[in-house]
Amino acid sequence: MKILLLGEYSHVHWTLAEGLRHLGHQVTVASNGDFWKNYPRDIDLNRKAGICGFINFTARLIKALPSMRGYDVVQLINPMFLELKAERIQHIYRYLRQHNGKLVLGAFGMDYYWVHECCTRKPLRYSDFNFGNELRQNPEALTERRDWVGTVKQRLNELIASEADAIVAGLYEYWVCYQPLFPAKTHFIPFPIQTPHKEPINLWHPGQPLKLFIGINRTRSSYKGTDVMLQAAQRVAARHPANVELRIAESIPFAQYRVLMEGSDAILDQLYSYTPAMNALEAMSKGIICIGGGEPENYQILGEEELRPIINVDPKMESVEAALETLATHPERINQLKQQSIDYILRHHDYLKVARQYEQLYCL
Repeated sequence: MKILLLGEYSHVHWTLAEGLRHLGHQVTVASNGDFWKNYPRDIDLNRKAGICGFINFTARLIKALPSMRGYDVVQLINPMFLELKAERIQHIYRYLRQHNGKLVLGAFGMDYYWVHECCTRKPLRYSDFNFGNELRQNPEALTERRDWVGTVKQRLNELIASEADAIVAGLYEYWVCYQPLFPAKTHFIPFPIQTPHKEPINLWHPGQPLKLFIGINRTRSSYKGTDVMLQAAQRVAARHPANVELRIAESIPFAQYRVLMEGSDAILDQLYSYTPAMNALEAMSKGIICIGGGEPENYQILGEEELRPIINVDPKMESVEAALETLATHPERINQLKQQSIDYILRHHDYLKVARQYEQLYCL
């Protein structure tokens, strides 16, 4: 098949492309590299600030559009798959729909249905937008609600979702928002991860400190809960300076982020999530323990009944601090959890296994 993957979130499309290419498909990734993360792509759609940046971006997009015709499948990472206003994206979407075969919409992150369902039907006990029946009032959540609900972005999302041949969700959270509304065409496929290791890169040895790693996006720290997780980690590290080493990566490109993550024992990621997302999954593939979202629903949708590698925490400071305190003072399970992390990725997220699931979806 000839496949176009348009847009990028946290290495999802490039990793999927590598898997699909291995299976013999012709795949093109067109994206902006997910902003400062600068992931690889075949067609660069990065837009720099200012009028000159807009002109340069527009010229490259116009030049690229003829090469985005004639694909068997076009998959959009998100309704906002380009750095343009929604009303302009709608014209590009119409062009893609007219000149290609199947169109698949990714439910991989921020969009209207994620915002609206978490604020109204509230299918999750907690999320980026709610704690139980209470709506979160932090600035980022309020901004996203204003941005997506009752706007052109909402109408674009509704249009693409209604017309798409399939909708694919990469996490339980997104699946539970889309599936009740589009039951016939919503599919869950785990995120793809390249898995070069079958054993942890580095084992923990008695006498070594517990090496904790946290990646911080300055613009979304409170929204994703890394501010809370960082404070909890700092408290535990202060109490146990000989037993805990804290590594912090702040808004850096993916290649540099990956280097800093190497050698860590555990990663703190996404406090308000039910599931590990791409950064945590990448870490787990190296035998780094995820401290974050590991709710029962995550294992259930995967059909996993044995492995429990994720240290699940409630979305509050006390829960994170207690989990870190236990791991720092009772490190006996560290190596077991490291191995389980790799086994979990190999079983559910191996990029070739995931690519075969997409292959089956594209052939429906």
